[in-house]
Amino acid sequence: MKKNDICRVEITDLNNLGSGVGRTEDGRVIFVRGAVTGDLVDAKIIKVNSKFYVGRLEKLVAPSKNRTDERFCEAPESCGGCIYRHVTYEHELALKRNYVQNAFRKVGLPDVVVEPVAHTGEVSGYRNKAQFPVRGVKGRPAAGLFAVKTHDLIPVTSCALQPAAFSDIAKTVCEMAYERGISAYDEEKGKGVLRHIYIRYGEATGELMICLVLNENCSAINADFAASLAEKFPQTVSIMLNYNRRITNEILGYEYECIFGREYIEDVLCGVRFRISADSFWQVNHKGAELLYSLARERAGMKGGTLLDLYCGTGSIGLTMAKDADRLVGIEIVERAVECARINAAQNGIENAEFYCGDASDSEGIIASAEKQTGEIRADVVVLDPPRKGSTPELIGYIAVRKIPRVVYVSCDPDTLARDCKLFSELGYEIGVVTPVDMFPRTGHVESVVCLSRK
Repeated sequence: MKKNDICRVEITDLNNLGSGVGRTEDGRVIFVRGAVTGDLVDAKIIKVNSKFYVGRLEKLVAPSKNRTDERFCEAPESCGGCIYRHVTYEHELALKRNYVQNAFRKVGLPDVVVEPVAHTGEVSGYRNKAQFPVRGVKGRPAAGLFAVKTHDLIPVTSCALQPAAFSDIAKTVCEMAYERGISAYDEEKGKGVLRHIYIRYGEATGELMICLVLNENCSAINADFAASLAEKFPQTVSIMLNYNRRITNEILGYEYECIFGREYIEDVLCGVRFRISADSFWQVNHKGAELLYSLARERAGMKGGTLLDLYCGTGSIGLTMAKDADRLVGIEIVERAVECARINAAQNGIENAEFYCGDASDSEGIIASAEKQTGEIRADVVVLDPPRKGSTPELIGYIAVRKIPRVVYVSCDPDTLARDCKLFSELGYEIGVVTPVDMFPRTGHVESVVCLSRK
């Protein structure tokens, strides 16, 4: 087949990028965005590869029973966020479980037991963080969303996954910027002031942080600007400026300035109150995080002993387990997050916790450094919550050499989880039951938690 040909395809699967998967008459795989498992569609070939086609959905010939007609979000599909907006939630959960199962099959671990996906039942309004890019549209700063796989701005701030207030804040900031002559960032020229509007929200406390990411200093964004913005949104307790002068796809730079209130917000998770800075990691789904952390605590099964919390962020997982342990040691690479973790422990009266700054993956350097200060860390349980790229062979080897009895692995990527579990298995650990947790409904992402026990 060639580009622009129309073919009729039965969709047999749906991947985690939102594309239905089928085969054309010549036997080649075709990916059709917006198609659902069980659909019969007419697709137009828009890309020809030696191994597959990419098609555009032209006509839904016969809809699948897995398809829903409910309009989920006002934002256009081109934003690429809610890739499962077309499917029933039951089918989405089945897809995510299958995604985790396939990750283990691909690394040669087909016998690992993957439970049905745990979830809170809430599929909208759950995000407590938003990052809106700002660009010039018809001579005015406009916030919105990038179209999938591009940096083309869709000037729409409404998003079904976020609280409605986030949209109001983004639009208000742009209106105030226009009134004060503050320019939007031009990515091609590297010029202009306002790059992103970054918002964080504490669900249990109701506290708001508004962080404006700037390309350059701007005298018009000052204490008066901040006071006017906070007056419009009374829940605001922090307005921060972040300076990112680099030509980069990264949203945040390294320099922060507080122009209203304090440099953090607070939230409560599993009964523990946390301080969260602008650059601290914090789970975006509050209720989902409580579900995930309760599962992690259950798998840890601590009854005293030492808990080593690696990639600990603001200490969220470890501090929710601290009462089960005699000693908690946390390691995190972001210095502000470590400061917050120490404060979080103190303000909750948790006296058995210690936190150190460093790359948890650098097991010899960082953990050895901590041991020089505190003595040998004889961990009974390790909690791993690494970034999407997973952990490292060096750290996994360190855990195995120390013969630490249990490892509770919390993962946001099934593929790197399966890869790391295979290495743990080769080094003498038994892989327990894997429980996927739907922290990101309507998207292709899924978290998982598993306990690995020393044989």
